[in-house]
Amino acid sequence: MKKRVLYGLIFLVLVAVLGYWGFDRLGGNNPIIIELVNSKPESLAGRTFEGIPQDEKLANYFEEIQTQKGLKPGTYLHTIYEVEPAGKLDTMKVFVGINQAVPLNDFEFKTFDANGYLIAKISGSRWVMPGPDTIKEKLETYAQENGLELNGIFIDKIISEEEVHVLALLK
Repeated sequence: MKKRVLYGLIFLVLVAVLGYWGFDRLGGNNPIIIELVNSKPESLAGRTFEGIPQDEKLANYFEEIQTQKGLKPGTYLHTIYEVEPAGKLDTMKVFVGINQAVPLNDFEFKTFDANGYLIAKISGSRWVMPGPDTIKEKLETYAQENGLELNGIFIDKIISEEEVHVLALLK
């Protein structure tokens, strides 16, 4: 009986160590780097979707924006979640676009009045990246500690599958 307990404990410790090692290798312990940028955020051209996450229209918007991104080197996919879904059947409202200095086709064009923003740089596998609430909390804490006030708009800028920047606009 003692051997079974010992083997069980060894197995659990081994699983925990391997799990932590894998988490770390995927970038789960990478720090969130936050910087203050004293300039206006880039203008965005894109589309707003309102509906459930499984709606085909949302996938079509992402494909359309990805196509435009491919035609314009140096642009990145951006998303602004005005209403985030809590589940698969909850309504969401999201703007999907690319950084673009002039209006594009029949896309919406968004400019921002903020004269500065915080940028959180996150890197690692999408499987271990911190969630949006964690990132927002860190940005809000940083703003509070530095006497800054956020206006509530958070823009996700997808650099690559392993790197995301979150822009928090200042009032």
